Amino acid sequence: MRAARLIKMVLLLQSRPSMTAAELAQELEVSERTVTRDAQALSEAGVPVYADRGRAGGYRLIGGYRTRLTGLARSEAEALFLSGVPGALREMGLEDAASAARLKVSAALLPSLSDASRSAAQRFHLDAPNWFAEPKSPELLPAVADAVWDDRRVGARYRGREGEVERDLEPYGLVLKAGVWYLCARVPDGGSFRVYRIDRFTAVTAGEARFERDEEFDLPGFWEERAEQFARSILRAEVVVRLSGAGARGLPYAVDPAAAREVLAAAGPPDGDGWVTVTLPVESEEVAHAQLASLGPEVEVLAPESLRARFAGDAVRLGRLYKT
Repeated sequence: MRAARLIKMVLLLQSRPSMTAAELAQELEVSERTVTRDAQALSEAGVPVYADRGRAGGYRLIGGYRTRLTGLARSEAEALFLSGVPGALREMGLEDAASAARLKVSAALLPSLSDASRSAAQRFHLDAPNWFAEPKSPELLPAVADAVWDDRRVGARYRGREGEVERDLEPYGLVLKAGVWYLCARVPDGGSFRVYRIDRFTAVTAGEARFERDEEFDLPGFWEERAEQFARSILRAEVVVRLSGAGARGLPYAVDPAAAREVLAAAGPPDGDGWVTVTLPVESEEVAHAQLASLGPEVEVLAPESLRARFAGDAVRLGRLYKT
């Protein structure tokens, strides 16, 4: 434990001109007294740590000292590629590995590039969760992530539509979509690839056996295909609507964008009022009511009659509310 802390202290001092005892204590999660003892231990071991006295003082390395302890471990290198997604790293249990990797990279950089990590962090930040949604980290995510990194088969219990089921899986990859974690996995012995929500796992046990990955498996491509299939699969109903010019422009923002673009591209010419009529696939009448209501007077529902009646009722109620 102390050896790792001493190495981290050297890397911190190597990546910055100087650091106060308070700054080091915060980074190393120890007391300032421990920082003083560690600095003395490094000095006795031949590492030229110099302590500047006074209010503006601190610790620094002298003589252009450069440590050779910059080799990246595999987990650190993998975590470094995800370092722009701090929340995801934390939830997968890789935050410490990423921190160590960034320190090693900073220590290896030339002095003129020492601010590269801070410069990048001030210019790009990924905030993955949706607005107005409280992000929740699935309890079993770290265990699943470990199996993904290690190509290790897992036994899992999963809450499906028909109750809880048990599965043996080969975990290929993780996807974070709008704050929700998904596992892309294959059933062992050449089975099909499937997608599972991590928060629906009730138990995950990694075995000793590793699986041989299909090198042709493309995680981004697989996810894009499955996401499109899922979006289409939930559009089980149809509605017929008339849209004004403004309504047509707003339709992709109110309903499934791909479905909206497809029906608009296939629409006939506008009528005498400049409106177009389309048959739109939707998830259900209830969902269509909520989505199309956002278009206000720029949409007219023609069918089904039950949905048209809902909008007619809305119009009557709005007329009463805004009657002058």
